[in-house]
Amino acid sequence: MELIQKNIRMDQPKCAASTQITIEDDINITDSRPDVFSLVTERGTVDIDEVRAVEDHVHIRGTLHFWVLYISEEEIHRPACMEGTLPFSETVFMDGVNASDAVSVRPRLEDLSVGVINSRKLSVQALLELSLGVEALQEAAAAVGIEDVSDVEVQKKTMQALDLVISKKDIYRVREEVELPNNMPNIFSLLWQNCQLKNVSYGIMDEKMSLHGEIAFFFLYEGEGEERPVMWYETTLPVNGTVECQGMQAGMLEHIRCRIGHQEIEVKADADGEARKIAADLVLDLDMKLYEDLQVEMIADLYGVTQEIRAVTQIGRCKQLVMKNTGKLNLSDRFKVDAGLPRIQQICGCFGEIQMSGAQPCPEGLKITGAVQTRTLYASGDAEMPFYSVRGDLPFSYTLEVPDVDDSCSYEVEPVLDQISAVMLDGDEAEVKASLTFPCLACRIHEESMVTDVSVSAQDPERMALLPGIVAYIVREGDSLWDIGKKYDVPVARMREMNDLTGDEIRPGDKLLVVKGF
Repeated sequence: MELIQKNIRMDQPKCAASTQITIEDDINITDSRPDVFSLVTERGTVDIDEVRAVEDHVHIRGTLHFWVLYISEEEIHRPACMEGTLPFSETVFMDGVNASDAVSVRPRLEDLSVGVINSRKLSVQALLELSLGVEALQEAAAAVGIEDVSDVEVQKKTMQALDLVISKKDIYRVREEVELPNNMPNIFSLLWQNCQLKNVSYGIMDEKMSLHGEIAFFFLYEGEGEERPVMWYETTLPVNGTVECQGMQAGMLEHIRCRIGHQEIEVKADADGEARKIAADLVLDLDMKLYEDLQVEMIADLYGVTQEIRAVTQIGRCKQLVMKNTGKLNLSDRFKVDAGLPRIQQICGCFGEIQMSGAQPCPEGLKITGAVQTRTLYASGDAEMPFYSVRGDLPFSYTLEVPDVDDSCSYEVEPVLDQISAVMLDGDEAEVKASLTFPCLACRIHEESMVTDVSVSAQDPERMALLPGIVAYIVREGDSLWDIGKKYDVPVARMREMNDLTGDEIRPGDKLLVVKGF
């Protein structure tokens, strides 16, 4: 007698760890760059180059990439850019990890500060948080049928389960060229750039996934000409494409993280040979999980009529969907230029990074807190400091509606900065507005008794001798036709037929005739 089984897979955290590291060094200005007069702004990204697990420890190597926009110490103060890298390595204690585990490492640049030591040397300090995790794939085998059902009574039950079908990392490449408007000068040198992924959505189809969104580009450059005017240009380009994914099916539940990874920006000539194009080669890193939300009709119990057949059960664990939801939040605040700094003449661009503090269940759902760290780059009209930036934080506390979420649930939420902009209010103040989305997948671990095997043996003659051939049974509180049939080894359908029942409903005090045999 063979059981027909359905394997239900779920991703379950095996072990996790986090650590903060400080990266600092003094960096010499390269010979091709002018001396530093004052700093304007900076930005950084982190790449993880190697992750190697050993027993209870993880060795990590990575690189901090940084860019510094500064004003040069020349007769005419002009903006210039300095970029560099700082490698780092760290060993993190992670209880339970072993050499065969695939460890995911998510870096977060919490703070980056750059100071001037002298006109040819900068100090770079960064605070980096590393979040490490190992997920174990667990399977629960639920018996959904039996190959030979003769002389066997089978009771079914329905269970909701979230089955992990696909868990993989992939990339999507974006190659775009931006051409300057006719009223802007040719590019002499590119000083600063920023790329922001916005409004990303996904479409799940058979064997592939569609990707839709936008990339906002910002460029600051020196134009050709005797005066080398400093110009800036912003534009938004659509992202539309597909990613092949074997095993993907329309209707699956997706939970996908997407970020800009490696990026290359270069100036190219147009058809006339003039430097009017900026080519961007971006790699979007995708971390994809695809689930099927199943209603599994599984065997709850069984018994034999002519043989001793009993179910062997054990507790199985699976994920159940609590809710997949996305919230939206708009933020705004005003930021003043510090006393003694150049006044705002014109805003060039506004950039931001989300720093999430945490997410905690609350009576209304999931409370998410953090802040958007903003930098507003502006032109001042000041001969000594023609450009500067205003920094500020937009704190947020947002409650995402997720009914029935509690500490027993697992939830994945990562805020996304979809829009950020700044407007000049006057020479001393700018207003920054930001739009955030909060995609969330909340699940609960469910435990269920599952039939894993059956024991088959000949009926016990002594037990059979004690069972009467005909019984006038009076239904008691809590009885069911299944329980009565199992007690006397009688098919449920036979009891319904003998007692003129159209269904399985019985009530205390009902009298049933129970007759052995067919």
